[in-house]
Amino acid sequence: MSIQRILPAARYSEAVIVNGLIFCAGMVPDTHSNDATLQTEDVLAQIDALLARCGSDKTKLVDATIYLADMADYAAMNLAWDNWVAPGQAPARATVQAKLADPHWKIEIKVVAAMP
Repeated sequence: MSIQRILPAARYSEAVIVNGLIFCAGMVPDTHSNDATLQTEDVLAQIDALLARCGSDKTKLVDATIYLADMADYAAMNLAWDNWVAPGQAPARATVQAKLADPHWKIEIKVVAAMP
């Protein structure tokens, strides 16, 4: 079994590929916007870029965990999510409220995707 680490750092890798699956690190917004929809769009764009770097894309998602700092942002997050997820290709998904590491972050998303 081979394990490929994508963009490894001291604490974590941005993604780890093993047994035909891509395990992505939790992605947080790069934007300074306080809008939950815009933060979600930013994170989803990062996921697109990381999956492309790994040779996959959002149509191969198998699992997603969405962490919201406040469940009041659930509808705003879903606006971006529903526009982004490939029709008929939605992964298994959980959405939970969690205290995030940076108080400016409204969202963090962690996904697992299959290799083509």
